[in-house]
Order: sequence, then C-alpha cells, then structure tokens
Amino acid sequence: MIKTYSDALFDEVRLLAKFPEESHLEGLKIHHDADEILIKSARSLFDKGMVTQTDGGYLTDSGREMVEHLHTVLDTLSKS
Repeated sequence: MIKTYSDALFDEVRLLAKFPEESHLEGLKIHHDADEILIKSARSLFDKGMVTQTDGGYLTDSGREMVEHLHTVLDTLSKS
C-alpha cells in the first residue's frame, strides 16, 4: 500500500526543518505578512502541539523530539 501525503504536511516539515536543533532558547517568528503557506504551517504546528505560538515561537517537547527525528532523516537522505 502506497501512502500519500498532502502538500500541507510537507510545508509543515519544511518549517520544522528551519528550527534549530541545538538550542532550546532559539525559536522562529512568522510575521503576519509572511507567505500564507508559512502562516498556515505555523498555525497547524501550534494546533498539533509542536510549537508554543500560532506564529512559531519555540518548539515544545514533542516538537523538539520531532525535529531531532526529522534532522536524522534529512541528514541521512542528504548523504551522497
């Protein structure tokens, strides 16, 4: 069975990948005039409990865990 994933999900993944994995004291701020895709992605990540604010903020505990896994996947796929 082949799984399909929405473009919105990949937009969220792209936004999560921008969060720094090394520091819990750094976050992201999505401004009100940012691309609508970024705004929707940030809101969705907030609704899923991954970030602390509707406009980004900091990663929650589950968000940090997700970013760690995401960076592992991305690093593995990036190797030549």
